[in-house]
Amino acid sequence: MRVLLVYCHPVPESFTAAVCATAKMALEAAGHDVDLIDLHGERFDPVMQAEERRAYHDIGAADHPLAGHVARLKAARALVFVYPTWWYGLPAMLKGWLDRVITPGVGFDLPDGPGPIRPLLTHIEKIAIVSTCGAPRWLLFWVGDPGRRTILRGIRALCGRRCRTLWLAHYLMDSSTPQSRAAFLEKVDKRLKRF
Repeated sequence: MRVLLVYCHPVPESFTAAVCATAKMALEAAGHDVDLIDLHGERFDPVMQAEERRAYHDIGAADHPLAGHVARLKAARALVFVYPTWWYGLPAMLKGWLDRVITPGVGFDLPDGPGPIRPLLTHIEKIAIVSTCGAPRWLLFWVGDPGRRTILRGIRALCGRRCRTLWLAHYLMDSSTPQSRAAFLEKVDKRLKRF
């Protein structure tokens, strides 16, 4: 299965980078074809400029300003996101990637009048998030877990009906230990080998 692995962290020696490397190796060990997008590594611009926003509803896959990313998304059958949870949600660069890549004509079609949107990511069979969180689990739950909901509910709603999801998080990252980090990497390895 072709997996699009979207990674977002500015520090190459971070624990999140180790999580991404573990995720990639586990997916490859399971026989998946992994396409890695390193948003900071490629200096992705998350800012949607005025002209892009003005054309937002008329952009299709063919004339998309990020056609390379769109092609990689369309080629995938699974999505894996690796990022740190900051302020209870997605890092700005990852949110900008969602805003700028999963647009009308790519992720969904808007109806001409009232009615629901039509999902266009129906080829996506699985979505996983692997994240680190400074807060405890209960606090993320209390504030509504916005990052997790954006992807596992919002993006998931654009996928096939049988799309399965996975959430893996290392909570209390700010007070983590070498043992807790090693245990989390082992968990990521095991779970993604079965993904």
